[in-house]
Amino acid sequence: MSTIKEVARLANVSVGTVSHVISGSVPVSDQLRRRVTEAIRALDYHPNHIARSLKTSRTRILGIVVPDMTIPFFPQVIRGAEAAARKRNYYLVAVNSDDSSNRQREVLSLLRSQRVDGILLVVAAGQGSITQITQIRQSGIPVVCLDRLPENISIDSVCVDDCAAADMGVSHLISMGHQRIAILTGPLTLKNEQDRLQGYNNALTRAGLAVDATLIWEANFHQEEITRICGEHLRDAQRRPAALFSTNGVTGLGVLKALHVCGLNTPDEIAFATFDELTIEEVFRPAITTVVQPAYDIGHRATDILINRIERCMLDASTVSIRLPATLKIRETSLALAHVL
Repeated sequence: MSTIKEVARLANVSVGTVSHVISGSVPVSDQLRRRVTEAIRALDYHPNHIARSLKTSRTRILGIVVPDMTIPFFPQVIRGAEAAARKRNYYLVAVNSDDSSNRQREVLSLLRSQRVDGILLVVAAGQGSITQITQIRQSGIPVVCLDRLPENISIDSVCVDDCAAADMGVSHLISMGHQRIAILTGPLTLKNEQDRLQGYNNALTRAGLAVDATLIWEANFHQEEITRICGEHLRDAQRRPAALFSTNGVTGLGVLKALHVCGLNTPDEIAFATFDELTIEEVFRPAITTVVQPAYDIGHRATDILINRIERCMLDASTVSIRLPATLKIRETSLALAHVL
């Protein structure tokens, strides 16, 4: 096994220079950095990060916890976070909470035991997140929340303007001539789901349309249950809404399955728009109208905030709250029938 001294000898630099290149703690010229990295590669040198962390109290490792990595939104968040971490010589470890508060507690404990320098967290549905976040922060590990934000706690956060984004999607459906518009939400215990419901209400009220409680359908993040709830409302042609807006990618996928089960076509029999990209638009027909979150940017911005906290020791500084704009991609599922090709 190669040693740091052998790397320094091959690169013709000091051991300290090799350490600076590896840690990124001290600026090093491009020429020296290239010589060191080439020597590391040639010798297949692997730094002992555990030993270094015991000496410096830093591992340069960050953790990111997401509810479900199979949901298309979250891999892009992770990619953005990883890119930001890599630029500043940090490593990123991604773990799943399975959208369970109990599982979230376990993985946060694991990350803490692995001495991560900071944690990016998309909170799980249900109770317990505030207590868990408080415990992590009290241990000296900064936390930045993204996408889903916990209530009743002051914490750094990055997400879209959920209310405005939902308003934009529902307003588009109204502009297509639809008046009886239903909304399918995730658990309304989550603040972002509450804000998206408020955006729906705002769009209807501004258009002079009454908010009908029977058209507000609350679901969870289990596909079978989403499909069941949605299907119950869609099977009755007399009560079926003219359009449907779903507030996240999981419920959006449930809508597509429910439409298939009920034998309904969109937009012929019901218009549809959703938060979050669900499919590869080029190969799926009809193409789905989507309120798109800047997932990559959310991960990137949150990581920058987290690393700033770590490197500037700003655990007690004022919180940073960033709200990014979403964009609306108008496609076939929301168009009036006459506009569909």
